[in-house]
Amino acid sequence: MKHLSQSVKFDRDLIQKYNQSVPRYTSYPPATELTADFDIDAFRTAIAIGNHKQTPLSLYCHIPFCEKPCYFCGCNTIITQNKNFVPRYLEALTRNIEQVAALVNPDRRVQQFHWGGGTPNYLNLEQAEYLWNTLNQHFTLADDAEISIEVNPCYVDREYIFSLRQLGFNRISFGIQDFNPQVQEAINRIQPEQMLFDVMSWIREAGFESVNVDLIYGLPFQTLETFRETIQKTLKLNPDRVAVFNFAYVPWLKPVQKRMPQAAMPSTAEKLDIFKMTIDELTHNGYVFIGMDHFAKPDDELAIAQREGELHRNFQGYTTQPESDLLGFGMTSISMLQDVYIQNHKRLKDFYGAIEAGVLPIAKGFQLSRDDLIRRTVIMELMCEFQLSASDLEEKYHLGFDIDFNDYFADVLSILDNLEADGLLRRWGDGIEVTPRGRLLIRNIAAAFDPYLQGKGDRHKTFSKAI
Repeated sequence: MKHLSQSVKFDRDLIQKYNQSVPRYTSYPPATELTADFDIDAFRTAIAIGNHKQTPLSLYCHIPFCEKPCYFCGCNTIITQNKNFVPRYLEALTRNIEQVAALVNPDRRVQQFHWGGGTPNYLNLEQAEYLWNTLNQHFTLADDAEISIEVNPCYVDREYIFSLRQLGFNRISFGIQDFNPQVQEAINRIQPEQMLFDVMSWIREAGFESVNVDLIYGLPFQTLETFRETIQKTLKLNPDRVAVFNFAYVPWLKPVQKRMPQAAMPSTAEKLDIFKMTIDELTHNGYVFIGMDHFAKPDDELAIAQREGELHRNFQGYTTQPESDLLGFGMTSISMLQDVYIQNHKRLKDFYGAIEAGVLPIAKGFQLSRDDLIRRTVIMELMCEFQLSASDLEEKYHLGFDIDFNDYFADVLSILDNLEADGLLRRWGDGIEVTPRGRLLIRNIAAAFDPYLQGKGDRHKTFSKAI
C-alpha cells in the first residue's frame, strides 16, 4: 500500500453537498443495529475464541454520574449531587467485572484500559483506587498498556491528578468545549480559563504521557472570531491531541439540549467557516489531521501509527493498539469482540436488576455475518488510512476471505464513480485513495459500503452530520 501525504483540503461546495447525517463508524455495523433478540451465548463463544487465540484485551469502565448537566452532552449520564449513589454502583460494577473476568483466560494481556462517563472523577480517590484495584485483580495489564481516563476539570485538584498518575493512568482527557464565558454559560459548563491552565500544568507536572482536549463548534454564541480565540488559547495549552467535534443538536434524543438558545447557534455557513479556520490554525501550528475531527502532534502515537499504517478504530475512537477484544463494564457500556457486539442496559434499574439476578446485564447485541466482517474491514481501512488495497485485505487482516473487490461490491461501484467524479477519491488498480478534499468527508465515503443505511428514513436522525 502506498504512502499518502497527510494534507487535507477544505472544499466548501463539496462539504455542503455531502453534509448529511451518517454514522461515525466507531464500529461497523453501527451500534444502532444492536437488537434485543440477541443470543447471549454468542458473547460467551466469542470470548472463548479470543481465549484460544490469546487476543489482546481492551477494557472500558463507564462511570455515569455527573453533578450537573452539560446542555450539549449526548452521553448516557445520571445527574445527581447525591454521592450516596456511588457505593451501590461500584458494587454492581465489581460484580459485572467478576462475571466477565470469569470467562476470560487470565493470561490474556490488557493493552488498553479506559474510564469514561459521565464523569469518572465523580469518584473520590478512595473509590477510584478501589475500582483500579478491582480491575487489576481480575485482569493483567501489559507493561506498555495505554491507560486513560476522562476528567471534568471543574472537579479535580492537584492531589487528584497526581493520585491518578500514581495509580497507573498514563493518558488523560478533558473537555474544554469553548473558552468563551458567554458560551460556557449557555451550555452550563463554567470553566474559568485559569482553572483550565492550572489543570494542564498539574497534568504535565504529574508526568502523564499524553493529554487530549475536546472542543465543540456549533454552540450558542460562538462566532468565527470567538472560536479563533479558543483555538489560540488551546494552542497555548499545548495538548498532544485535540478533538474538535461538530455539535449535534438532537433535542428529540437529548431533551436537555432544549435549554440552550437555538437562535444563538451559528448558522451552517458560519459553522463551516469555524471548522475551516480550526483546521488551518491547528495544521499551521504543527498538528496532523488524523481523521474526521481529530488532530495530533507529529510525534504523538496516533500520528506515528497512521504514517506506519497501524492506526485502528473502535468504540473509543482512533487507537494505536492492535486488534483486540473490547470488554465494557457498567451500565450502557459496549463490548466489541471480533464478530460480536453487545451493550449493557442503559437504565440503572435494569442494570442493577440483572446483576442482582446473577446474569450478564446485556440489553442487546449483534453477531456479524461474513459480509459484515468484509465491509467492516473496508470501512475501517478507509477511516484510518484514507486508502484501501483489496489485495492487501487478506494478508493484513488474516481474514481468510478470497474476494474479488469489483465483483463483491458491484452495488457500490456506481456510488464510487460519483464520489470519484466529485474529486473525493481516486481509484488505482484494485485500490481506493481518498483525496485531500475527501478526507473531511470520509464518513460519506465509508457510508457507500454500508447497506444498513438504506431505507433508514428518519433513523438517519440518530447520526450527526458529517461536518
